[in-house]
Amino acid sequence: MIDGMVLLRFVHFSLVLTLFGAWLFRPLLIKDNTPLLDRRLLRLARWLTSLALLSGVAWLWLISASMAGSTLLEVDTPTLQLVLDKTFFGQVWRCHLLLNALLLALLWTPWHSRHWPRLSLGALLLATLAPVGHGAMLDGLSGQLLILNQIVHLSCVAAWLGGLLMLVLILRQPEGHDLSTILRRFSGVGYGLVAGLVITGLINVRVLTGAFWPTPLLSGFALILMIKVLLVLAMLGLALFNRLRIDQCQQRLGVLRASVQLEWLLGLGAVAAVALLGTLPPMIAG
Repeated sequence: MIDGMVLLRFVHFSLVLTLFGAWLFRPLLIKDNTPLLDRRLLRLARWLTSLALLSGVAWLWLISASMAGSTLLEVDTPTLQLVLDKTFFGQVWRCHLLLNALLLALLWTPWHSRHWPRLSLGALLLATLAPVGHGAMLDGLSGQLLILNQIVHLSCVAAWLGGLLMLVLILRQPEGHDLSTILRRFSGVGYGLVAGLVITGLINVRVLTGAFWPTPLLSGFALILMIKVLLVLAMLGLALFNRLRIDQCQQRLGVLRASVQLEWLLGLGAVAAVALLGTLPPMIAG
């Protein structure tokens, strides 16, 4: 059951983060009207939102079975109602699934092309992920500040992942796009994203473990955290590689496309590490 929970956390987090980040970067990267790109993004968004809703319901089902100490087939409506009404996770998740359903409905209405409604719903959907997991460990003001820090951290992750997805879509059909300008815009925002990731990540680790790095280094929580950091460092290396060669991007299109795709896959790997971290108890220093 733990393996299933890690898988569902990874799938659901990846979908929600990517959706928000792609919509955030769409007007930042390309300011002109691009009907073909927008149609492709809309089709992709509908699929991602549908899968997010399905994985969110499956996650609720798995959590309910775990709390009830039963098998997946033994979960019934009263059990689900009990989890939704009487647990903190259930109360948060009820709002989360409702937002997911509203977002999916919006994407099938004539207002699907309006940027702010879908971005706002995407932001709320992302924010309701923050209290799930270690973000709910503390009470009172400390707990609220930890959740706020987690929202900022997730927003930075989402922007990076979603921005990379937008670059992948653009590089698949680059005709008519000024790639050097697009890459400079992405890099310009990227500096702020990296700073936000580092600062909020250090705050999370410090609050959860009592140290800026948990020990022992090669087991449990600390080991997975190290893998996550190494994946992020690899992403930074690829980003720097592309940044230094922006002027030759049209001549090295194949290399650029492969590099961006690899960076995006490394980002998904980092999200997988986060999904696993969320099921592990942090090691408290001392």
